[in-house]
Amino acid sequence: MHDELSERDKAILAFENAQAHHAGDKEQAIRAEFSVSAARYYQLLGALIDSPGARAHDPMLVKRLQRMRDARAQARARRSLPTPDYAQPNDLPNKD
Repeated sequence: MHDELSERDKAILAFENAQAHHAGDKEQAIRAEFSVSAARYYQLLGALIDSPGARAHDPMLVKRLQRMRDARAQARARRSLPTPDYAQPNDLPNKD
């Protein structure tokens, strides 16, 4: 049996789905809609999109949000973990 979603969870998923189609100040909309900070909202969203209930409720939206989250994490990792000069394939010494 799938985990049941609360009304707030359903509202967060609906909000994310609507935000994909609208430009604007998302942080202000988050505070107006949910009375929480943007940071708290994203904590809630992150936990929500990993829940079986959310996947059952709207699988396409949840998969899209997970892909976006993973892409942001990979981009952050690339920015914060510089590649050493010696690790470039063309710069490795020849062992002939």
